[in-house]
Amino acid sequence: MGSRVPEVIERLVQLGEADTSLKDVRVSDGPEVTEDAAMDWLIVGFDGDPNGDFTAAQTVGGWADLGGGREEQWQVTVAAIANRGDTDVREARRRAYEIGARVEAWLRENPSLGLSSLEAAIEATQLVQDQTPQGAQARLLLTLAGRAFT
Repeated sequence: MGSRVPEVIERLVQLGEADTSLKDVRVSDGPEVTEDAAMDWLIVGFDGDPNGDFTAAQTVGGWADLGGGREEQWQVTVAAIANRGDTDVREARRRAYEIGARVEAWLRENPSLGLSSLEAAIEATQLVQDQTPQGAQARLLLTLAGRAFT
């Protein structure tokens, strides 16, 4: 089965790694097993919840023409995570939104993400805040949605 989701995820990771505004942010392709003590993360294809269901993306699609073309509608989860060593949830929240704003900027600049026959936008967001033993954490979950032809 052909899907554009793998290349969308790879492209988002590439954009994150190349974005100089995110130089202090760990950009990750899905969940990682790491000893990295980074405070701020941008995770493509994972919501950042180690107790969650680990859903990276979902698609629906149908035939675009009788010649075998297929239109795919997709959603990819991206998490902008800000951790603090203190209890300042306001600052964690501000930082999570700052990280998420970079993803929005990429999409405004190029809704196709530089991929042919594709369009994308942020469809929904969800903010999760917590006070952990390591301090405040804010997770801004972005649902990137789009459609593409395969």
